[in-house]
Amino acid sequence: MKINIKRYNSETDVSEIKEYELPFENSTLLDALNYVKIKLDASLSYSAGCRSGVCGSCGVRVNGTEELACAYKLVDGDLVEPQKNLPVLRDLIVDTEKMMKFTTVAKAWGSENSENILVSEQQVALNEVQSDCIMCGSCFSACPVYATNEEFIGPFALTRSWRYVADVRENDVQEKIESIQSNGIWDCTLCNECVPVCPQGIAPKQDIAMLRSKAGIMGFMDPNFSSGMSFGGGFLETFTP
Repeated sequence: MKINIKRYNSETDVSEIKEYELPFENSTLLDALNYVKIKLDASLSYSAGCRSGVCGSCGVRVNGTEELACAYKLVDGDLVEPQKNLPVLRDLIVDTEKMMKFTTVAKAWGSENSENILVSEQQVALNEVQSDCIMCGSCFSACPVYATNEEFIGPFALTRSWRYVADVRENDVQEKIESIQSNGIWDCTLCNECVPVCPQGIAPKQDIAMLRSKAGIMGFMDPNFSSGMSFGGGFLETFTP
């Protein structure tokens, strides 16, 4: 079995695809990377942690699709690359600082003055899925908007924003909605590229649509809004938050 890995050295700014021969089949991609690292090429660099699909540190792209190396079953001839939209430090390791900074822009956290109240099971269910995010970066990597707007807050931060906006204990919803107006919810094309790559089953597209609906109820609208009640070439979608 063969595996192709895109290698990158930031010091020399050189990228190349190297092929490695593996003496086994039916392994995970992470097992293959470990074999290459230990037996064939000690210079290979990649990230890994729990080996159980929980920590999210081993996110890569395989044949153009975002995957977790510890969960993906290797196929002969696979091409493994680093995630997109993030600076590559070396080989398959990317710098996630850019992705994480957008959570600050979106104010995607619980406010200090949020109410200490009992929450029903139904209310917990509103943001239970979003709380399962493992910060693997797959949705961020898959998003095509960054090709034209590097300041786009993005699916990772926006789905975390909805997690707190939907929380009945949150008192600063207005502030959070205001923070995602520019380079935020209206810049998303609702293309759905982020949804199938999430290993946790989170649907950022739906969360962003819910944020749009919430923003509309609070009096905000797409700054590029034009006559005909449409944006992005389609009709305005509304959801009940």
